[in-house]
Amino acid sequence: MFYVQIPDSGVAGVLSAVNDALETFQVPSDRFPRPRTLPDLARLIESLARAGYVAVLDEFQYFNRKAFVEFCSLLQAAVDRLSANGAQVGGGLIVLGSLHTEMTALLEERSAPLYNRITASIELSHLDIASVTAILCEHADESPERLLFVWSLFEGVPKFYRDCFEQRVLDAERNSLLHRVFFESSSPLRSEADNWFLRELRGRYDTVLKFVARNPGRSHKDLVNAIRDASGDSTEQIGGYLKTLSERFRLIERKLPIFAAEKERRGRYYLTDNFLQSWLAALANPVAAREFRPVDELVRESDARLCDVEGTLLEKLTGELYEERSRKGLGDFPLSARITGYWDRSDTEIDLVAVNEPGGVIRFGSCKRSPAKLLSDVNNFKGHVERFLEAHPRYASWKIEHVGIAPRLEADAREVLLRHEVLPQDLRDLTAGLV
Repeated sequence: MFYVQIPDSGVAGVLSAVNDALETFQVPSDRFPRPRTLPDLARLIESLARAGYVAVLDEFQYFNRKAFVEFCSLLQAAVDRLSANGAQVGGGLIVLGSLHTEMTALLEERSAPLYNRITASIELSHLDIASVTAILCEHADESPERLLFVWSLFEGVPKFYRDCFEQRVLDAERNSLLHRVFFESSSPLRSEADNWFLRELRGRYDTVLKFVARNPGRSHKDLVNAIRDASGDSTEQIGGYLKTLSERFRLIERKLPIFAAEKERRGRYYLTDNFLQSWLAALANPVAAREFRPVDELVRESDARLCDVEGTLLEKLTGELYEERSRKGLGDFPLSARITGYWDRSDTEIDLVAVNEPGGVIRFGSCKRSPAKLLSDVNNFKGHVERFLEAHPRYASWKIEHVGIAPRLEADAREVLLRHEVLPQDLRDLTAGLV
């Protein structure tokens, strides 16, 4: 096997990285001349495949640049020649990439150089929460506040944790981490969202994404009306943007009420990626203003906005923890239904609905970033549950459980919840045993 990680540093940098990798993997230079040009590189890949090597090009999305147009065409021709004599080819080519929009532009669009040349594909998901917890245990701290903070920013993307570790801020306090990785001229994530998600999106896509990020859980009608009023676009255009962002780029998702049929019309829209949501809702504008406002002030502003984002993402984190614990046989609640935020009517909204059908148990959860808000909302939360049960009488004979969830719940808060017959859970409880 021959592996090279493609750098985002132009043609010269790519050729240098390839030549270094050839030496590392001890690929004989007499059989495989070192490439000095892009045509040389295309010939090298073809020669390696014919000789039985599996060539792996990591960060392949960086070839979606104007400077590499010639190479992509040459690689297309090389792949076609290899495919024409596939039975005699002992090796192959694997391309890896983490930038979905650019990989799509290279491999899946009809005008893409390698369109219809893929023979197999594997889509890797993010690190699970147990892995994120293990990273924090090893390099930072295990506090629930730290988990919610970094998971809301970086979810399960290994690169982001590596960036923070290399900048020596993975264990730093919130403002120091934000300052170092987003607000300095050398910050590794200062332009990550533009490079990763947004460069391929033009026109109103950016407007739609920002609105969904800042207004999660809005209906199609709400989105269309608000964006139409702000931009002047027609209803049909906005619907097309939502469809493209959902189906092609998978940057937003339409969630249905739990138990709803697939054709249910009452969907609500959310961004699928934590980093993009945090960036658009809390970081993009302050980072853009760093040239004409005090940076410390902008960092504090970003942090305050991120606290609001974390309140929304705590619900997502809780649902994923319930799923992960059930999958690993941990805890007291084996799931038989996917966890999503439940909403039914304007007077009914529940953060968590967990169903254990074999046991006849349904658990309702209220998720609040602030323990004080969780305690003050108990009666209101129970009212939402009562309205849910009135609308779905089939659960009347089931065992009904209430659970109150916050990042950290101390003994006095737990006692108050228990007096209201609400099971207290915090992120320490939900991550126990994962690592």
